Amino acid sequence: MANTKDSYHIITMDTKESSIPNLPMKEIPGDYGVPFLGAIKDRYDFHYNQGADEFFRSRMEKHDSTIFRTNVPPGPFNARNSKVVVLVDAVSYPILFDSSQVDKENYFEGTFMSSPSFNGGYKVCGFLGTTDPKHTTLKGLFLSTLTRLHDKFIPIFTTSITQMFTSLEKELSEKGASYFNPISDNLSFEFLFRLFCEGKNPVETSVGTNGPKIVDKWVFLQLAPLISLGLKYVPNFLEDLVLHTFPLPYFLVKGDHQKLYNAFYNSMKDILDEAEKLGVKREEACHNFIFLAGFNSYGGMKVFFPSLIKWIGTSGPSLHTRLVKEIRTAVKEAGGVITLSAIDKMPLVKSVVYETLRMDPPVPFQTVKARKNIIVSNHEASFLIKKDELIFGYQPLATKDSKVFKNGEEFNPDRFVGYGEKLLKYVYWSNGKETDNPTVSDKQCPGKDLIVLLGRLLVVEFFMRYDTFEIEFGKLLLGSKVTFKSLTKATS
Repeated sequence: MANTKDSYHIITMDTKESSIPNLPMKEIPGDYGVPFLGAIKDRYDFHYNQGADEFFRSRMEKHDSTIFRTNVPPGPFNARNSKVVVLVDAVSYPILFDSSQVDKENYFEGTFMSSPSFNGGYKVCGFLGTTDPKHTTLKGLFLSTLTRLHDKFIPIFTTSITQMFTSLEKELSEKGASYFNPISDNLSFEFLFRLFCEGKNPVETSVGTNGPKIVDKWVFLQLAPLISLGLKYVPNFLEDLVLHTFPLPYFLVKGDHQKLYNAFYNSMKDILDEAEKLGVKREEACHNFIFLAGFNSYGGMKVFFPSLIKWIGTSGPSLHTRLVKEIRTAVKEAGGVITLSAIDKMPLVKSVVYETLRMDPPVPFQTVKARKNIIVSNHEASFLIKKDELIFGYQPLATKDSKVFKNGEEFNPDRFVGYGEKLLKYVYWSNGKETDNPTVSDKQCPGKDLIVLLGRLLVVEFFMRYDTFEIEFGKLLLGSKVTFKSLTKATS
């Protein structure tokens, strides 16, 4: 029944999209307030008075529009420009991915660019514009590397996840509860390091057992302008002054970052050799792969894996039973081995992964600059965005658009099963449509398919070992905090 309802929304959307040229033109509602002070007020609303979700939702309701003007953090003095046109619906959102009309140079998650010092003094691929020849070279290297390594995804992940389950069960047995996030972070970092560093265990390198902590600190210092710590005894104005007003200095992580660099540089000879053949310095290539592995991939998995466990856990034993049946049947038919072909026969697993990415996209913000005057349309009207204006997407609202997704605020594990797969074109977590594939000429995540596969593998490996589980969850700076309260081992 859920699929039928979702299908209805597909039909409505297609009709609306075909009639977009006939929509009435309207002025973009909203304003930026008093110069300088307006940006500070909106920053306080975002971090302290409302929170990100309510910040955008309240303005959408106030202006009765999913396209509106406002300031977004960090504003002064971290970003030159805080004035943006915000998009929070599924129809207008894809303009953010159209490299012929928008430019993403110097923008990764927000309206600011972190210091190149965090990346060895280089402007890494994530901050390069699509017209830059170096972007083409580096992203081509990323894509070819992932293609070359594709047959290592499952065996390396299986090796890494075995230790995760051991740690999970040990802690649950000793303490009666197991905090999943640090265990998940260790899994993610070890997998990515082994993948790009020729199978080497990171513990055997200069980072030792501190890899995840080093990356966490390195990422935090760069994303601080978008983060609020929520410390009870620290006044808001003091945190705002420290975290959001000026960039945090690289020297705070310099020593640890050098250890991270040394570990990668000394362990990824084949990739660096290939980079040199393409005319990229080994040092520059190494910093780019650290950003790809540490910021893009590890940073995304840090949010994604706990979120995946959260949604499956809160769905209860009924979903667990269905997943167990689907997974173990497919693996049994494959001779008891987890293979890509076996995973492809698990539509419910795939749907659960996509629904998690829809509900909790790992990267909630996208920023671009209009290359020219652009007409952008939502469900009701069309709007003119002028050349050089900043466009800002808040994805958690866009991918819950009620005119596309029936009961879009609710987790529906079956949403993308069967005919519901047609809705995947409205899942945007990878900085592109889920139905598109990354190329050297766009800014879509090069590891898009890998992350989806790892999510599916996590679910498969989990339910090959356990029948059901119970969790508690809360919020963290980035994503959800998940704690296991019980695990029931597989009985069949």
